[in-house]
Amino acid sequence: MKKLKFYSASNIDQLTSPEEVQNYSLETPALDFFTDFTKTKPLVIESSTSAVDVGKLMIRSHVRMKIVINESNQFMGVVSTEDLIDRKIMQQLSKGDNREDILVTEMMKTKNQLVALDFTELTKATISDVIDLLKDNGTQHCLVVDRTNNCLRGIFSASDISRKLHLSIDIQDKSSFYKVFSAID
Repeated sequence: MKKLKFYSASNIDQLTSPEEVQNYSLETPALDFFTDFTKTKPLVIESSTSAVDVGKLMIRSHVRMKIVINESNQFMGVVSTEDLIDRKIMQQLSKGDNREDILVTEMMKTKNQLVALDFTELTKATISDVIDLLKDNGTQHCLVVDRTNNCLRGIFSASDISRKLHLSIDIQDKSSFYKVFSAID
């Protein structure tokens, strides 16, 4: 065994960060932008967790979405910071629930409510194709499934894409328009 020793960090001023050698463009293959769960562990939360606790955790860790799993580590759905806004919590409270008793499962979107892209189809797509889809559907995130192996394979995030491209990607929530329109009727 090698004996290690400590050194002073008092003269250190700079941080090291990975060099971005890749020059990304809108024509770059889509798979270069996707978070592949075979390489990166997904951000998950257990279904038995309090919605209030999940909201606090997401704010502290600067995460906008987590995948909800059950006690057997099976995919149940997703929860976003939008799902956990105070207005939605208040709706649950108005039903007689206590704030601490509201579970993430009561606030999440179940897998039956979600759509996803197919991994195999993405092998032929560019990131521009994905951006167009996100914009057309007013969504910040998009799941990717491997239908051959029947598993959740990864996710696209508009903020990750924007950061890699050094490009602002304006995604408007389509549901906001529909909420306003239906309120007028």
